[in-house]
Amino acid sequence: MTATNPLLADWTTPFALPPFDLIRASHFAPAFEAAMQAQRAEVEAIAANADAPDFDNTVAAFDRSGRLLSRIEAAFHALAASHTSPDIQAVQRELAAPLAAHDSAVMMHAGLFARLDAVHAKRHEPGLSPEQLRLVERLHVDFVRAGAKLGADKQPRYAQIMERLAQLTTRFAQNVLADEAGFQLELSDDELDGLPPFVRASARQAASDRGLAEGTHVVTLSRSLIVPFLTFSTRRELRERAWKAWVGRGENEGETDNREVARDILRLRQEQAWMHGHASYAEYALANTMAGNVASVNTLLDDVYSRALAALQDERKAVHEALRDAGVAAPYMAWDWRYGSEKVRQQRYAFDDGEVKPYFSLDRMVQAAFDCAHRLFGIRMVRNDAIPVYHPDVVPYEVWDDTAPDSAGTPNHPPGGARPGSGAAERGGRASGEGRLIGIFLHDNFARQTKRSGAWMSSLRLQSRNGPVDLPVIMNNNNFAKGAPGEPTLLSFDDARTLFHEFGHGLHGLLSNVTYQRLSGTNVLRDFVELPSQLYEHWLLEPEVIARHARHWQTGEPIPETLVRRLQESRRWGQAYETVRYAGSALVDMAVHSRTDKEPPADLPEFEAATLARLNLPPEVGVNHRLLHFQHLFSGSAYAAGYYVYLWAEVLDADAFDAFKEAGSAFDPVTAARLRQCIYGAGDSVAPQQAYAAFRGRMPSIEPLLRKRGLLPEDVEY
Repeated sequence: MTATNPLLADWTTPFALPPFDLIRASHFAPAFEAAMQAQRAEVEAIAANADAPDFDNTVAAFDRSGRLLSRIEAAFHALAASHTSPDIQAVQRELAAPLAAHDSAVMMHAGLFARLDAVHAKRHEPGLSPEQLRLVERLHVDFVRAGAKLGADKQPRYAQIMERLAQLTTRFAQNVLADEAGFQLELSDDELDGLPPFVRASARQAASDRGLAEGTHVVTLSRSLIVPFLTFSTRRELRERAWKAWVGRGENEGETDNREVARDILRLRQEQAWMHGHASYAEYALANTMAGNVASVNTLLDDVYSRALAALQDERKAVHEALRDAGVAAPYMAWDWRYGSEKVRQQRYAFDDGEVKPYFSLDRMVQAAFDCAHRLFGIRMVRNDAIPVYHPDVVPYEVWDDTAPDSAGTPNHPPGGARPGSGAAERGGRASGEGRLIGIFLHDNFARQTKRSGAWMSSLRLQSRNGPVDLPVIMNNNNFAKGAPGEPTLLSFDDARTLFHEFGHGLHGLLSNVTYQRLSGTNVLRDFVELPSQLYEHWLLEPEVIARHARHWQTGEPIPETLVRRLQESRRWGQAYETVRYAGSALVDMAVHSRTDKEPPADLPEFEAATLARLNLPPEVGVNHRLLHFQHLFSGSAYAAGYYVYLWAEVLDADAFDAFKEAGSAFDPVTAARLRQCIYGAGDSVAPQQAYAAFRGRMPSIEPLLRKRGLLPEDVEY
């Protein structure tokens, strides 16, 4: 099988990336089976070791296990999320349960856990480094939360729950993708009223991507297209159709309806929580976070939501007045808000996003993100088109650290690949002998029908030094609307902020400097993982970054300072709206996962509506995500009872950026070096509270967050 299955062969591609051009959907099932069998053999060997359990023969050995499975899973998930097909989706459905069963078998292996438990019991005896102690503790938590301590009579049922959840979350995600891919709102010439040129260009490109006749315009459910359409279109009936399709994903009757899928997920999660002795799934999920419990999360959300709701009243009044002046009849609906809000922005600040976009081309914003990383951390991105990718849209880079010399411990000559740095000369890069190669970065920026919505960071390989030195291979996915042929892709400010956000996640993976894979990069507590990404957003609006990189795509002229000032001032508008929508979604998440009943709500949309009514949410405001397309919650478990983490991390990032302000420069080298060492490079080798305190010298204050969101008057001390 190895000879004919590229997933099981040695990867002789540059930097040992997956040979995507050779991989077919049919290769995955046999490859997964072989990889699972290989890890089972590794686990059995650890458990059968006749020597007394210690860190090296048990903990470090387990951290090294499953590498073949990890690399196959990473390649598969890259395709499933970013370039899927009916065949890939069929494999997803087929393998969801077997892969979950394998995970349960490993994590519940009695012999393996007995050895880990023995090492854990003696972990405070001399001999372990701080990082090794952290690994022992985190792995022990992983095993216990996966059912290792449940009785033998309960473990089979627990494994069944995990298998079924894997199937259901896969189905939920595929249903949402199907609804997104299946919708298009074709616009006639007279239905383009109000749409600025950049929206029309994106709508033409979307039509071209879908094989429609030249000159056709369509609105899709890609966020980078539908949000500006809802913002600028003067045609209320079209805004209504687009908005209802957007929020109605997962609620359409038929094969893609997620009502019962989500209810089944909630029912199984409740049973899972009970088996661990928790009253609700939220209690179970939050036990492994910085927040620690439901009360801490709700206290933060309630505080911020109540402040934002009070501030929303002024915004609401202004939006209603703008809609009335524009001839929109009351009652005002959710598909009217962005249109009215943009009118207010233009009136108050003489600003609209269309003015900024010519200065925010994708290429320039990518270079801005890279330049900030170089100035902060000394890393350099060198494009190398010899690196294999899964789609022509993907741009591959080598990542070089100019602060450190090359070292023998870094695999700078991968088997079968060009020497690192190849392709650098023609793009102005330095010779590969300067600095040290620290990783590979793949940038996938455009929306397409074969790609799920949203933006995310993922990895094809994690950094580690436990065994062979592994360089990280990190991916960023965005969903920007392509520009017209021959023209660049132009970003809104929010698009550019998303680009910086995801690259912040990417840096968390690329700058990882730990020994053990389990502690690498973004493998941190969920309410800490958003700190590096949200913190990186702050550099986008730094004056020196804007002056250097925001230039008109046609003339090359820098963005006028007056326009930058209007952009900065206009960012204050709409903060209450955005905060209420986000916190409302987070509170619904907490409400649905804090229930203690065995049966989930009979009607989830009704439960959601009742929850929002209790929160006094104005109906024309809405929330970021409706439950039946809320992929954070139901396409996996990572953010279930965890959507709050963006706000939790915002408390950290607002306070953290103040460290640079206090140092007198957004690129202060001493502060940046401390940030790299304590936050971006530490992974989970240090507890997050300790990591943050090491960087900042103290724990964070909520005051910078409240000021940032306009929820605290400038002259008030909190």
